Amino acid sequence: MKHLSKAVLVVAALTLAACTDPSRLGGGYGGAGANGAAGGLNDPSNPISPAYFQQTIGDRVLFAVDQSTLSDGARATLAGQAGWLAENPEYDALIEGHADEQGTREYNLALGARRANAVQEYLISRGVAPNRLSVVSFGKERPIEVCSNESCYERNRRAVTVISAGGLGS
Repeated sequence: MKHLSKAVLVVAALTLAACTDPSRLGGGYGGAGANGAAGGLNDPSNPISPAYFQQTIGDRVLFAVDQSTLSDGARATLAGQAGWLAENPEYDALIEGHADEQGTREYNLALGARRANAVQEYLISRGVAPNRLSVVSFGKERPIEVCSNESCYERNRRAVTVISAGGLGS
C-alpha cells in the first residue's frame, strides 16, 4: 500500500507539471515566448519588452533631499526612456513620484508630485505625447527600503516610470 500511495503521488505531480507548461498553447499572450522565453514580453533581451525597458533603459531616477530637480544622470536615463517610448508607441507611461520617510505625509505627497511632474515635463520636451503620460504621487507611502539611515532614504527619493500597453492616452 505504501508503494501504491507514492506511485499515485508521482503520477499526480507529473500530470500537474504537464498542465502548467506554457508552451502547450503556442506561447500564450503576445505570441511565442511571451512568458519569459527568448523574444517574449517578459524577456529583458527583447528591446520591445517592458522587462527590457525596466532593466536596460532604466525605469527610475533618483533625487536629492527635498529636490525635484533632475540631475544629469536622471536626464540621461529619461532621454533613453523618451527614445524607447518613441520607438514603442503602443505603450503609455504612468510616472510615480516617491519621497523618503522624513517629513509629513502631506509634504511628501507634494514632493512626490513635483518629482513625477519634472519627469513628465522632461519626457514631453523630448517628444513624448502628453496624452501617453500620467502622473501619481505616493509620497512616502511605498518605500523600497525601510530604515532610518541615508542609504535607505536615498533609494526612496525617486520617480518610477511604469509602462503599460495602451490605455492611458487612448
